[in-house]
Amino acid sequence: MRTIEFVYPIKTKAISLTGEECALNCAHCNKHWLKGMSPPEIDENTKSCLISGGCDINGRVPLTENLELIKKLSKKTKLIAHTGLISEEDVKKIAPFIDSVSFNLVGDNETIREVFGLEKTVDDFIESYLAIKKWVKVFPHITIGLHAGKINGEYKALELLKKFGTEAIVFNVFIPTPNTKYADKKPPRIEEVLRIISHARVEFPDALLVLGCMRPGGKYRRELDERVIGMVNRIVMPADTAKKRAKDLSYEIKRFEECCIL
Repeated sequence: MRTIEFVYPIKTKAISLTGEECALNCAHCNKHWLKGMSPPEIDENTKSCLISGGCDINGRVPLTENLELIKKLSKKTKLIAHTGLISEEDVKKIAPFIDSVSFNLVGDNETIREVFGLEKTVDDFIESYLAIKKWVKVFPHITIGLHAGKINGEYKALELLKKFGTEAIVFNVFIPTPNTKYADKKPPRIEEVLRIISHARVEFPDALLVLGCMRPGGKYRRELDERVIGMVNRIVMPADTAKKRAKDLSYEIKRFEECCIL
């Protein structure tokens, strides 16, 4: 029987190490998504934590600066880290305390400059990815349409993952967000999203493919979630249309209540 996993990450707490502060003011976010994160503390309902936060001017999340806190939390719960760009030296410092890493991979230099305002290149992202991969289990994330809703580097990112190796890929989709430079842009066409994920399924037949939590809602989400059944192994917070389609196609449905990269 075919199996699909539906993920409802209610037992993973997203923690920001920087509060609502970020040095980058990214075109797609402008600190908006930090507002939904919590201060660095946990309770009895927390089974895992996503350690994240805003970046500095070099695209780093201040993980090593908070190493004692990370050590303390690791004694109480499983930890996932969103690193941003990171050196191998810093990876080695956090590796003993981290169960897995979420790493946003971008395959286009123009997108890096335009979206993040960073004078970095795809090579810098790959260097960080390989450093993490050497020491910790890493789940590369590709945001489809990150560059103002345009497809610009997603296929290159997949090509690089093919070259350097991965066991899993998480796909997010650009969300037009209020009070950002891209607030009036549109998400990529669903056909384009499906084409990229389908391409990944062919290129990575044995990999775990995940439709991640960051994607537009409403009608867009209902159609995307339904149509991606058969391409991905996991869907985070699936729409009812996806659940119905999976049931109609006689999938065995498994439910998880922590972050999709655990």
